[in-house]
Amino acid sequence: MLYRENGQFKASYQADQQIFPIAQDRWAILALVALAFVAVPAVAPEYLFRAVLIPFLILALAALGLNILVGYCGQISLGTGAFMAVGAYAAYNFHVRFEGMPLLLSLLGGGLSATAVGVLFGIPSLRIKGLYLAVATLAAQFFVDWACLRLGWVTNGSSSGSVSVAGLNLFGLPLETPVQKYLFCLALLCVFALLAKNLVRGAIGREWMAIRDMDVAASVIGIRPVYAKLSAFAVSSFIVGVAGALWGFVHLGSWEPAAFNIDRSFQLLFMVIIGGLGSIMGSFFGAAFIVVLPIVLTNTLPTLGALVGLHVDTAVLSHLEFMIFGGLIVFFLIVEPHGIARLWSTAKEKLRLWPFPH
Repeated sequence: MLYRENGQFKASYQADQQIFPIAQDRWAILALVALAFVAVPAVAPEYLFRAVLIPFLILALAALGLNILVGYCGQISLGTGAFMAVGAYAAYNFHVRFEGMPLLLSLLGGGLSATAVGVLFGIPSLRIKGLYLAVATLAAQFFVDWACLRLGWVTNGSSSGSVSVAGLNLFGLPLETPVQKYLFCLALLCVFALLAKNLVRGAIGREWMAIRDMDVAASVIGIRPVYAKLSAFAVSSFIVGVAGALWGFVHLGSWEPAAFNIDRSFQLLFMVIIGGLGSIMGSFFGAAFIVVLPIVLTNTLPTLGALVGLHVDTAVLSHLEFMIFGGLIVFFLIVEPHGIARLWSTAKEKLRLWPFPH
């Protein structure tokens, strides 16, 4: 009975078009953000930051970028891992080749480099779509993997493609402890989530969704497919590139091209499918699900197997994770194609009407 709109009157278009038009939603989000910024750093152990929270924040950012391209614009991409790699290696080059380059500028430079590569590989979307576009973006994955291994200037002369960064600082403040890294990633995620939400609510977002629903009809009513598709590739690649730079700089510290292989591309696509296509909130749901599920399975399956007299070794456990992921993807595609975000939205609507059936 607490989730009601009684007495919440909107006297302007601005009030009616807020991101969270219901006051309870606004207070809940503010409380959640305050909890994330204040309470979690005070009580969470170091393991939770390194194994769960920091990977979740960075992967949620990458899924957010991919969701703009796939969920809002309808352009299939299997090269997200490649764009993350471009962002990571470009940020690394900015960091080591320009003495005194601020960390934030290096990360944004990595995102801009990923934007250029993303637009380049997005040009085929002007002529092809569907499976053919997926194969074209898959070519980006293989090309970037080859470039990171064979082009010495990409890795600053490292023959193996492995690079590392250390002594990170943000405007003179050290960025070394897990709490500091967590707060930095959380702040960037909040900024990009707010920007993405406002983009998809604006004119450019409506153009993306029109192209997604029917590109021929969109062009008839005056929407330029060239601008809409390439802008979606640009925005998506920029966000994914920044996420890739964060993954390398903040989470790994030392990485090689295998950290951004095709498995990473499929993992991000699974996040978007399970979390919810065309939903900003779905990117968070999908990232949380993909990050938390392996940890839960690793800690519970051996115990459950021991209760019934079965020994579950590491190899079997890794295969079970893939089987469960595949089964869940099939489940969501059949039962709820819009993912966890749609289930969450439906639950909120039912709560607003409860206990009335209509």
